[in-house]
Amino acid sequence: MAMNTALLGELKHEAINTRKILERVPTDKLEWQPHEKSMKLGKLAKHIAELPVWFERILNADQFDLASASFNSEPPKNTGEILKLFDDSIAAAIKVLESATDDNLNSIWIFRRGEQIMFQLPKKVALRNLAMNHVYHHRGQLSVYLRLLNVPVPGMYGPSADEAL
Repeated sequence: MAMNTALLGELKHEAINTRKILERVPTDKLEWQPHEKSMKLGKLAKHIAELPVWFERILNADQFDLASASFNSEPPKNTGEILKLFDDSIAAAIKVLESATDDNLNSIWIFRRGEQIMFQLPKKVALRNLAMNHVYHHRGQLSVYLRLLNVPVPGMYGPSADEAL
């Protein structure tokens, strides 16, 4: 089996869970944050929605330099905008991963900030870390934000306390 097959299966399955939790983000609370050091709800949700762009960044290049990168820091206007960003980024991630070869997935990818190399890993490992596990980490944070706002939390791997019978 080609390596991209398993990664695609996980990406598609987890995209359903990720979209399910992003759908619960209340537009009227996008500026809310649980602590002064925490991200605002809208920024966190937007970050989750755009993380699949790392599939393209990793698979279509041999390195990424934070020193020369620019990111869109514009806060989202509403939940619909967050969902569209997620849908678009997931579609692009699926497309690039579908065409990924084992040779490409095994090649080394470098994450740097100017001359400082943060890490270098096989692309398949970089995908798991920056594009997949990163989403799961922030999705967990988002579930706590929703709980603190008394928004029903959807189940990810079975029913949540809000969905239990």
